[in-house]
Amino acid sequence: MSICKEILINITPQETRVAILENGMLHELYIERSRSRGLVSNVYKGKVVRVLPGMEAAFIEIGLERAAFLHVSDMAGYKKQNVNDDTVEQPPQIGQLLREGQSLLVQVIKDPLGSKGARLTTNITIPSRYLVFMPNSENIGVSSRIEDEAERERLKSILLSQEGLKKGVGYILRTAAEVASADSIARDINYLNRQWEHINSASDVQAGNVVHKDLPLYLRTLRDMVDDDLEKIRVDSRETYCAMLEFAGTYVPEVEEKIEHYPGERPIFDLHGIEDEIHKGLDRKVHLKSGGYLIFDQTEAMTTVDVNTGAYVGSRNLEETIFKTNLEAAQAIARQLRLRNLGGIIILDFIDMAEDEHKRQVIRALEKALDKDHARTHVCEVSSLGLVEMTRKRTRESLEHVLCGTCPTCDGRGSVKTAETVCYEIFREILREARQFDAKELLVLASQEVVDLLVDEESASLAELEDFIDTPIRFQAETMYTQEQYDVVIV
Repeated sequence: MSICKEILINITPQETRVAILENGMLHELYIERSRSRGLVSNVYKGKVVRVLPGMEAAFIEIGLERAAFLHVSDMAGYKKQNVNDDTVEQPPQIGQLLREGQSLLVQVIKDPLGSKGARLTTNITIPSRYLVFMPNSENIGVSSRIEDEAERERLKSILLSQEGLKKGVGYILRTAAEVASADSIARDINYLNRQWEHINSASDVQAGNVVHKDLPLYLRTLRDMVDDDLEKIRVDSRETYCAMLEFAGTYVPEVEEKIEHYPGERPIFDLHGIEDEIHKGLDRKVHLKSGGYLIFDQTEAMTTVDVNTGAYVGSRNLEETIFKTNLEAAQAIARQLRLRNLGGIIILDFIDMAEDEHKRQVIRALEKALDKDHARTHVCEVSSLGLVEMTRKRTRESLEHVLCGTCPTCDGRGSVKTAETVCYEIFREILREARQFDAKELLVLASQEVVDLLVDEESASLAELEDFIDTPIRFQAETMYTQEQYDVVIV
């Protein structure tokens, strides 16, 4: 089935949001806020603040809140030794390449995530519409998504015939180059040469400063997200629309006629139901059309997805019902991973299938659905426990981490102590206070739910406790207290 792709861009002074629709359904969402723009692809003048020989890594100061992380394998020229090849030289150690206080050009390859700093590389890459420029490499390559060998050779010959091609540097032809003319590739080469000259002239820049920033999100959309399936790009800001037309006219002229300005009064995301889909993308539970559902649990270590038949009872037999639910779940999971931008280790708990052929078909359906994903994925076979392990490359925060913060009530645990549990904790605290201090009266401050339980269902236990400690106890409900908060005050 052919894909009808549409890109919607919502612009406000505070943030830019880009929604990618495939056949009218939201599949990807990108958010860039003016206060916290992503750092991936930015180039910095860094300063080595600490070398860690035991980890073969170094911490680099680039002017952020936390020092960034550079592993030796991300250093330019590093070649990992094949364990079966004794003729290859041992790769250099981090202490041989870096020293504390040294300055160097680094590029961010992964945004700071949670408590971790940004991940860096010295293998700097500068992308354009059709090419990726690699100043620290001599490799001439073609995107692996272009599989036809004759086409790969044709594109290489076009690239190598260009006069502006720099010697001693590397280039990769991107997937979009498949339809590019020689003139378009020549324009990209000149653009990349100018960008590199600007970056390379930053030798006098003080360490910790940014040397090169990537394009804003709405222009990266034109550079990176346009393909043959795209029908139109609609943007709700006249100023941004003009900027996109100007950029497209210079770098991606074939897209220029597909850019439209949306002048309507009704918000563009409301018009296409995007806001509702964003809210659904934050829910743990995702309903399937058949009546089954998925449960997503995102943690620091990994994400788990549980598949359930729910209300779906099928029409033939149990195995067929399970198989159809898992097939539908595979499509839904691939879409949700893109929409929620979930990365790292992902464990999929499909409903147990008895037939090996059904397992293979579900894995194939999942892999096919993931083919459209821009992020690199790897899917393993069904394990002996009936689980599917997969990975998805993570370079930016997930949708939940961008839009949500840690719950102040449960502190991210996802649950709170019951009012009954808190009552019994208060009883124990009262006993401790009574034994330690000679109090005339005790005042308990707690949430309304806890106070109601204490003076109602636990009133008999409370009376016994007052008799035991021979001290009156008073209660006061505090509207600002969470259910777990309480204080026992000596009066």
